[in-house]
Amino acid sequence: MRRVISRAREDLSVIVARDPSIRTRAEALLHPALPALWTHRLAHVLYIRGHRQLARILAYLARAVTGGIEIHPGATLGRRVFIDHGAAVVIGETAEVGDDVTIFHQVTLGAVGWWRDGRREPGARRHPVVGDRVVLGTNAIVLGPVTVGDDALIGAGSLVLGDVPPAARVMAPEAEVVQRLSAADREEAGQLLRALATSGCW
Repeated sequence: MRRVISRAREDLSVIVARDPSIRTRAEALLHPALPALWTHRLAHVLYIRGHRQLARILAYLARAVTGGIEIHPGATLGRRVFIDHGAAVVIGETAEVGDDVTIFHQVTLGAVGWWRDGRREPGARRHPVVGDRVVLGTNAIVLGPVTVGDDALIGAGSLVLGDVPPAARVMAPEAEVVQRLSAADREEAGQLLRALATSGCW
């Protein structure tokens, strides 16, 4: 029981430390990720003891309560994992997440797909292993039995299909600012399009 209370306090302290909008542990009790993490711990114990259906029911309820944080009961999560915002986070059955990992919303730690996973050996890992102190940015997608090394940063919008070395930075292409056309250029383009339309070229 002491261990459970200690871990709960640790979770609350992590939320206060990593979420600037939360200032006290009492406020942290209302953080959306908290019920997902606490329920997962119970569901995971049930899962590894063979109570798979009950574990899945708990995971389903946690997803409904948290606005879409879906953590499979078979997944292994380390200590001080922080899920910011939480909406639409998916962590698959054989995923392993290390200590002090930060996960932003819409992150997927998933499998490649049944068409490949069906050919793997029974019990083979299908999901990523994420090392300690990793940051997974918004809408980062990590697929397959890849390994993300300690202290790596997976930037927002990144698609990861291969191993990431420790302390590496993975970044998606940045949005490009396209210069707006002037009024005269817009008029000229409009005339050209109208001419093409009436000429029968389209």
